[in-house]
Amino acid sequence: MKHVNMKPKPLTSAQIRAARALVRWSAEDLARESGVGITTIRRAEVDQTSMTVPNYSAVRRALEAAGVEFIDGNGGGPGVRLRAPPRTRSK
Repeated sequence: MKHVNMKPKPLTSAQIRAARALVRWSAEDLARESGVGITTIRRAEVDQTSMTVPNYSAVRRALEAAGVEFIDGNGGGPGVRLRAPPRTRSK
């Protein structure tokens, strides 16, 4: 049986910036929603090694709750996209 690592990879600076843009959040919005300081958010958007694992997790959770999906770098590089809205049933 192959062992699968369930720990998500840290987000890249570009993923954080792109995710914020997708949900139209300012850095202040992300700081508020994640509980991570604004200075930490701004620093992480420039230097991806600047955040702790708990801070990355909080940022990821906040952005995922807003509808962002993070895509691992599987040959094309890491990325982000918005989840498709749930389909409504036609009557």
